[in-house]
Amino acid sequence: MTINRRSFLLTAGALALPLSAFADPAEFSYKYANNLPATHPMNVRANEMADAIRADSKGRVDIQVFPNNQLGSDTDMLSQVRSGGVEFFTLSGLILSTLVPAASISGIGFAFADYDAVWKAMDGELGGYIRSEITKANLVVMDRIWDNGFRQITTSSHPIVVPADLKGMKLRVPVSPLWTSMFKALDASPTSINFSEVYSALQTKVVEGQENPLAVISTAKLYEVQKYCSLTNHMWDGFWFLGNKAAWERLPPDLRTIVARHINDAGLKERADVAALNASLKTDLLSKGLAFNQPQTAPFRDHLRAANFYADWKSKYGEKAWGLLEAVSGKLA
Repeated sequence: MTINRRSFLLTAGALALPLSAFADPAEFSYKYANNLPATHPMNVRANEMADAIRADSKGRVDIQVFPNNQLGSDTDMLSQVRSGGVEFFTLSGLILSTLVPAASISGIGFAFADYDAVWKAMDGELGGYIRSEITKANLVVMDRIWDNGFRQITTSSHPIVVPADLKGMKLRVPVSPLWTSMFKALDASPTSINFSEVYSALQTKVVEGQENPLAVISTAKLYEVQKYCSLTNHMWDGFWFLGNKAAWERLPPDLRTIVARHINDAGLKERADVAALNASLKTDLLSKGLAFNQPQTAPFRDHLRAANFYADWKSKYGEKAWGLLEAVSGKLA
């Protein structure tokens, strides 16, 4: 066999290519976007999920993960998943409420005492009710909501011990009416800013503080621009795994089963990861300079009740949804 220079170079070039270059392209190549850093448990489990779906579907479904707002802000990505520009997207129910009002009920201030109460509600009747409302908005939603955790308040000026400590404070909140309403009821000055801009807003003192779960405070390095962390547990927040309806219906039934199973399994693993991470993060964040305090929650709940926060939101959600919430939370309004 004669090997000339040209055939040698072609052969060598082919050998240098990754094996994936010779793999058959996936029958269904979908994008999954989210707003969290690549190191967050959501993205760790999402990448495992994508690998499992690729293997279980024998390469027919390839889901590419785009973390950290790579494809736009929350509002941008919600628009994209509705139009089909992005096939999958995880979004807080509190932000999804701009499209599906019922989705924010899980974030009512001081509603859940602990994780047992959260999963009883969200894997039970309240979660089922919210999913039915999301479906009415022409979106696909998976059965298991992913965890973002209980939210805590960080500030650059002083700790939050009692409701009066929030008076007049410029506090970043997500773009959601419930957050704005709650912190106004607590006499703060909430400012809606997309998550991709939070670090710079704190760094430049556009806002004095923010509120997020410890896992986000850590992975987004917010401790670099904040001094105090008050463990208020004021809201629980989770991420609904949403899909574009047309893209979902393009998948044959057997592939839908595979994709849904692995997404829901990954969501359960992510819940355990976030709970474990939050349990260990206080020590880590203390070493990075954050000062912690643990306020009593009763004065905050009383303040919200006196400001008619609960009564106002009960009227917005309606008797049915509010009843499903109070079946777990106890009497609020």
